[in-house]
Amino acid sequence: MAYVRGRVRALVDALEHLAGGLGTATLALGALLWAAMVAVACLGGVGLLAAPGALRAVRSVADRERARLSRWGEPIPTPGPVPAGLRTAAHDPFVRRELGWVGLHSLIGLVTGLVGLTLPLSAVQYVTFPLWYRLFPADAGAPGIVWWHIDGLSDALTVGLFGVGWLAAAIWFIPVLARLQAWPGRRLLPPPPGVDLSLRVAELTATRAAALDAHAVELRRIERSLHDGTQNRLVAVNVLLGAARRAVRRNPDRADEILGQAQDAAEQALGELRTVVRGILPPVLDDRGLAGALAGLAASSAVPCRLEVDVPVRCAASVEATAYFVVAEALTNVVRHSGASQVDVAVRRERGRLLVSIEDDGHGDADETRGSGLTGIRRRVEAYDGRMTLTSPPGGPTRMDVELPCGS
Repeated sequence: MAYVRGRVRALVDALEHLAGGLGTATLALGALLWAAMVAVACLGGVGLLAAPGALRAVRSVADRERARLSRWGEPIPTPGPVPAGLRTAAHDPFVRRELGWVGLHSLIGLVTGLVGLTLPLSAVQYVTFPLWYRLFPADAGAPGIVWWHIDGLSDALTVGLFGVGWLAAAIWFIPVLARLQAWPGRRLLPPPPGVDLSLRVAELTATRAAALDAHAVELRRIERSLHDGTQNRLVAVNVLLGAARRAVRRNPDRADEILGQAQDAAEQALGELRTVVRGILPPVLDDRGLAGALAGLAASSAVPCRLEVDVPVRCAASVEATAYFVVAEALTNVVRHSGASQVDVAVRRERGRLLVSIEDDGHGDADETRGSGLTGIRRRVEAYDGRMTLTSPPGGPTRMDVELPCGS
């Protein structure tokens, strides 16, 4: 069953990839036609003014494909705007590679997208044919196989068996089509070898700054917790022990009562200290692993939570801790702000990345600028060179997708 679930999930993901690739391929075809028209016009000198706009259109479509591919695998940095001068743009390595990509993707992307999306529809049509074959005359043939004369139920069942085989082939072949569709983008849209990766350096610099800010905020939180909670408890223990020491000589019965208060204060300080330690790195991750730790969060959530974890091997401790805190903070937000009656949490590992999604059926309209903890989640995720995407239209649902690199 685990293998079947894995194949079905791969099929669904591949269909989603193909649908997105079909969209960018349609845009690429439009950009290609526009660029070709401008190039022909340039031969007569009348298209020179439109050439920069055509190159910007190609860059815009290429950036959409970069963003799409980055959501499903290794991130592809964007090169920024097209150089201003036409001569400079013509010698820009990104522009040349994008022009090659737009030609390939407009062909390969359209063909693979259409074929990939048609395969499962045809398979379902064949599989269900025995249920509705009587609606058509026998000489009409099977769907897509007009020469197949259907004489009765036996022929219809044969078509259904053919559909089962077709469906099995689609389950295997559609992920291959998705990889083929992504190949031009993976091959041509990343920065060429030797090109200055200043944009990526700037991105990593910003990420490092966010990591340092998140670290400073975490240190302030720990310091505040120790100062306001544990330290005050320990001061109270010290005062009570001094009072008990004085009471031993004057009123031994009173000393026993004071020692009991000191013991209670010490236990409270110990509990607060444990809470602070759990906030640094939850011990439950070491004891039960990520799946067990998240199961504990789901079980203690005030809003009913459905949890699905598919992480066959352990990730780095820092990555697991980040995923744990993301889910914990997200569930807290759901309870406090969403008004939801159900929340779904899914965690899986795919192609060297840990994917976390949290979706609730609340009223939506979540905003990072309103102090709901979402900014802290984003900073913590970006500190590990991950990505967070939040979708929360008014009326709901709210969905948060987080990607964390965790090795191959």
